[in-house]
Amino acid sequence: MPCQHSCKVNASADDVWATLRNFHDFGWAEGVIETSENVGDRGPHEAGAVRLLNGVFRETLLDLDDASMTLRYSIDDAPGTPVADAVDYVGVVRVRPEDVEGTASIDWSSSWSGGKGGVAEFCNPIYAALMGALKNRFGSGRSDCPGDDCHPVPTES
Repeated sequence: MPCQHSCKVNASADDVWATLRNFHDFGWAEGVIETSENVGDRGPHEAGAVRLLNGVFRETLLDLDDASMTLRYSIDDAPGTPVADAVDYVGVVRVRPEDVEGTASIDWSSSWSGGKGGVAEFCNPIYAALMGALKNRFGSGRSDCPGDDCHPVPTES
């Protein structure tokens, strides 16, 4: 079962994208991502850039598209977590302008195959916390993502 989260923030899509498109910078996610280590010599906007989050999650930027404000990444290794056994784990982050000027939606989803189970149960709280951090970063909500503006999106099994 994939993870899908959506959140609305009180900032322009351009401002949100400027923050999220830097693959190596999680300064906006204090309390969720404590360390983001740049691995290798690829820049934060280059396909193939690698990061190590919290000393556990090794992720690779697959592609970044400024026109659609979308980035895709893989989780290549996550020892000691349910994600470690998942195959072809791909995350997608997309920013969209909303109808109300100065607001944006952020969609964060992931999919994978295989594994021993428990991946969604492990990842959903992390994604919810990241959405809360984005709401705090852009001054538009509490970190616990209450209500209809920041929530897991139901998916079919």
